[in-house]
Amino acid sequence: MKLTYIVQNNKYLNVKEILKAEFSLSDRLIANLKNKEQIFLNNEKTFVSKLVKPKDKIEVFLDFEEESNNIIPTKMDLDILYEDETLLIINKTASLAIHPSISHYTDSLSNGVKYYFEEKNLKIKIRPVNRLDKDTSGIVIFAKHSYIQETLIRQMKTKEFQKKYLGLVNGIPIPKSSTICAPITRKANSIIEREINLNSKLEKEQAITHYKTLEVLNNASLVEFILETGRTHQIRVHCKYIGHSLIRRYFVWF
Repeated sequence: MKLTYIVQNNKYLNVKEILKAEFSLSDRLIANLKNKEQIFLNNEKTFVSKLVKPKDKIEVFLDFEEESNNIIPTKMDLDILYEDETLLIINKTASLAIHPSISHYTDSLSNGVKYYFEEKNLKIKIRPVNRLDKDTSGIVIFAKHSYIQETLIRQMKTKEFQKKYLGLVNGIPIPKSSTICAPITRKANSIIEREINLNSKLEKEQAITHYKTLEVLNNASLVEFILETGRTHQIRVHCKYIGHSLIRRYFVWF
């Protein structure tokens, strides 16, 4: 993958200004590209401090080998929804962790993606853009470049695209569409469990969930959730708080 920019006027002083303004590259990524000599000015390797003039051509090559030695490749069946030179999008099943851990050292989704990349002779890092709980099924996006990862994360913050969750809950929420604002805190003497704490004033515990009932079934409802905050087990805890416990949830992008 290559990024290209032709200097139009004297708006920019040097290469680095163009990399940041036109390509929105972070300082970390610029430093990495510089170390790997992937930045070119008029078809020649260049320093980011190099002065530019009109009609100069700036090119950045994002394809270079990387290591993910901390992840063991494991062969598994991947439900691939889409793939191109920048992205790999997978439909993750429930009960499958995204990241390797002590209890899922070789059987996480990242292990499967590492094996898949190696089969295609792709030596790149494993970069899941979004997180899902182990028991949540849904879409997981893997970026094949740091640039794509940074771009997607930035778009998430500016809400150029949104994360949506579909959940099956017990009963029929009343009202059918509303917003839940209830702080979530860690339950006493537990590392994993979370609960509502209406007295909390801590910013890190504030939680906001927008929901809309899409379909009413037999004593159950299909509900769409959009999160303004990303607290641990937020949907599950908020559903329980309004009296409609979560049966299952599925994650989609919009």
